[in-house]
Amino acid sequence: MNLVEIVGLIIVLVTFVPVFLQMRAHPRGLFVLFFAEMWERFSYYGMRGLLIFYLTQHFLFDDKQAQGQYAAYTSLVYLLPLVGGLLADRFLGMRKAIAFGALLLVAGHGAMAIEGAPATQVLTYQGAKYEFVVHGRADGREVKLKVGEGEYAFGANEAGGLEFKGLPADAPIPAVLAKGSYELSVVKGPKIYQDIMFLALSFIIMGVGFLKPNISSIVGQLYPENDPRRDAGFTLYYYGINLGAFVAAIVCGRLGQEVGWWAGFGLAGIGMAAGWVVFMLGKPMLEGKGEPPNPEDLAKPVFGPLNREWLIYILGVAGVGIIWVLVQQNAYVGAMLGLGSVCVLGYLAWFMATKCNAIERGRMILALVLIAASVIFFVLFEQAGSSLNQFADRNTQLSLPGGSAMTAAQTQSFNSGFILLFAPAFAALWAFLGRRNLDPSAPMKFSLALMQVGIGFLILVAGVKFADGAYKVPLIFLAMAYMLHTTGELFLSPVGLSQMTKLSAPAVVSTIMAVWFLASSWAQYLGGMVANLTATETVAGQVLDPKGALETYASVFQTIGIWAIGLGILLAIASPWLKKLAHGVK
Repeated sequence: MNLVEIVGLIIVLVTFVPVFLQMRAHPRGLFVLFFAEMWERFSYYGMRGLLIFYLTQHFLFDDKQAQGQYAAYTSLVYLLPLVGGLLADRFLGMRKAIAFGALLLVAGHGAMAIEGAPATQVLTYQGAKYEFVVHGRADGREVKLKVGEGEYAFGANEAGGLEFKGLPADAPIPAVLAKGSYELSVVKGPKIYQDIMFLALSFIIMGVGFLKPNISSIVGQLYPENDPRRDAGFTLYYYGINLGAFVAAIVCGRLGQEVGWWAGFGLAGIGMAAGWVVFMLGKPMLEGKGEPPNPEDLAKPVFGPLNREWLIYILGVAGVGIIWVLVQQNAYVGAMLGLGSVCVLGYLAWFMATKCNAIERGRMILALVLIAASVIFFVLFEQAGSSLNQFADRNTQLSLPGGSAMTAAQTQSFNSGFILLFAPAFAALWAFLGRRNLDPSAPMKFSLALMQVGIGFLILVAGVKFADGAYKVPLIFLAMAYMLHTTGELFLSPVGLSQMTKLSAPAVVSTIMAVWFLASSWAQYLGGMVANLTATETVAGQVLDPKGALETYASVFQTIGIWAIGLGILLAIASPWLKKLAHGVK
């Protein structure tokens, strides 16, 4: 075990006890949802932390293609809850939708473990082809060009070409290749394995669509209206989410990058299967929450002998094929986002105009304002899985005291680890302030979250001044950035989930929750565009110019950091007026 893994084990042991004790004052159903969501997040974050590296180092996608592919996947992950939320509200009920989604996730994560042969990079010079060979994994990964019987390290020269180290004078290629004098191409492995990867991602997307909005909605149903325990309950639930994410980042992150992609992805699938078992066994503790709105109608045959419930399941599996096409086309995803947004916002506008009184309408308007603010936050926060993950791999010192090193994927544990440390304190803080009517309003919390995520990026910019000769920033700066992103998240995300259930009308609570995830979908899509600004040239997954890459990261991080702080200040100024729309909801 390296130092991060030892510290991680201590964090889990120390923080879980007070969380467990606090949960005893909450409804029993919170235990079921806590552990089911913990395992679901274990599977999702275990896979997500490896995905950008799987694309760039196994399939050898270039940065722009990989970041666009990552954005398409994560955008659809947050878009499909629109479908799952609506189907649960109208037909299935939340509990059945969660169980079905969990089974789809097990299938998807299991299929991700089918790895196949990696792609290879080839250099063509004067008609002759030379293959790049890869040695080692994770931080010890090295790429060299095979020329004859020798293998030679390389990098970019000042003119943008390639320069090889130690290449003998009588080699068939010169030690310095001018830009334009050679061609780089990728020789892909059997196409079936790439198709399997996209199919696996499609199952995961559909599974999250059925599971994610509904499990959060049941948490809200466990508490009576204006129950002071609600915000604390959501924060404890959020601890469970991040307990799964934390352990997954450490365990799957090491297995995936040091043992094999199949090992990291396969363990994520086992975690999801455990989540399904926990949820099915814990049904009695939900005390009837989340059941179908009309069980008799759901059981009626609607297509030959098929009843409505089984028809939904069959169409859900068939819909995986449609997602398989969409997930490979980021432009299509953008169009789907636009169409989905128009439809759901149009439906909510109609609902507010015809079904709501003035107080309900004001509350739902506030919910939509908070959702818009969350888009800005998550555009920056969700750089974690793409540009920040690659920054950790390329421009961060990953060595640890004692001579060990962590993998880049394991840096994903910083965010969830800080949540494990801070979530119990935040839950107690909100409850303490709430009892004394000192709790900041939701708009003010959101504004503070934006400022913190912006400052986090500026800390990374400051760390560039301390980069070593390999153009790598000390790990402490990345850890500090994630700490500020995490405190910002705790100001916004669990509070936002709670606000959605309190501000929305009861008839559309899952739909509003789905819109919350739609905002995250837009954030992922737009976040892909931000990540594209950091793209740099690679060969066989290795950066050619580490100095240029570091300068690019610094420029982009500085720009988005300043914008986040400025928008946070504007929201803070507007918060007193926005607070009035809540009409007494705290």
